[in-house]
Amino acid sequence: MGDPHRVGIVGLGVISRAYLDTLANHPAVSIAALADLDTSRSAAVAATIPGAEAMSVEALLARPDVQTVLNLTIPAAHADISLGAIDAGKNVYVEKPLAVTFPDGRSIIDRAKTAGVRVGCAPDTVLGTGTQTARAAIDGGLIGRPLSASAVMVTPGHERWHPNPDFYYAPGGGPLLDMGPYYISALIHLLGPVRAVSGTASRLRAERVIGSGPRMGQRIPVEVDTHVTGVLEHANGALSTITTSFDGVATTAAPIEVHGEAGTLAVPDPNTFDGQVRLFALGGTEWRVLEPRAGYAEGSRGLGLIDLVSAAGQRPPRAGGDVALHVLETMTTMLRSADEGRRIELTTVVQRPVPVPLTPVEDWTAYGH
Repeated sequence: MGDPHRVGIVGLGVISRAYLDTLANHPAVSIAALADLDTSRSAAVAATIPGAEAMSVEALLARPDVQTVLNLTIPAAHADISLGAIDAGKNVYVEKPLAVTFPDGRSIIDRAKTAGVRVGCAPDTVLGTGTQTARAAIDGGLIGRPLSASAVMVTPGHERWHPNPDFYYAPGGGPLLDMGPYYISALIHLLGPVRAVSGTASRLRAERVIGSGPRMGQRIPVEVDTHVTGVLEHANGALSTITTSFDGVATTAAPIEVHGEAGTLAVPDPNTFDGQVRLFALGGTEWRVLEPRAGYAEGSRGLGLIDLVSAAGQRPPRAGGDVALHVLETMTTMLRSADEGRRIELTTVVQRPVPVPLTPVEDWTAYGH
């Protein structure tokens, strides 16, 4: 393997720790630069990573040896930072969602193609053994022709644990844009792209109360829908019903179930890399746990960036920008459908990402794959 790929990270909030745990020790990647609005935070993190320097966002984007920018800012800043990196001739890997609006997401993809750089986007959890084993089971015919799926995410809201949850309830937030990328990305890996959507949504509380940290007890306004449900029509004819909610306490529903002519698959939480995949075959008497048969074993956040680097010149990245744009259009069109009360066809078309073969942790942590 050649020299490590040099990465600059913009945004060092809560999610950055998971990325740093993966990337700071991976031989395919070298973290060269760090930037955050809180300069003391970027300086403190840089002190823990040999060779990394803390600097302003502008300096990081202008730095010639940074090849890829990892954009971990809040959703409202995703487009500006990504476009700045692209205009500087750098690849981008961005936290989900790709952008707050579909036009902004389209601009990122179009500008990247013009500039000849690559775009990747979270979630990469769907590259783990959970979603990928379920995909291998479907592709291997274990449930016959897939007919439908359900996806359910219900929580009381992130303000209960996040010390600064404001952006979850501002434009670009809400349960669909925050958590929907995991579920819709998984459904695309499992069943293929979406051709049309129908959605409904509600917002029954005007404010939320922060439940932890120095701002505990402070009330914040709710500017987005907090319960969104709808139907995704896949290009292969299958229908997926999806519910994402910050308005429920708990649920017994499986995160994802896929129903086919010959069986049903229970798929683990797509916000995690692994978990049990269970099969109930037609005519059977009980659920059967499938052994992992595909995916990055013991995956961790940052895998998508490693996959982006490893894929250069060989294949499209598995957590690529085109899929992220399709996911973003699916979500924003669901919200538009809810507002307009009608079924809406999508404009983007993508291929299912290349499947991940079963890859032991020692392989992808040593070399990438």
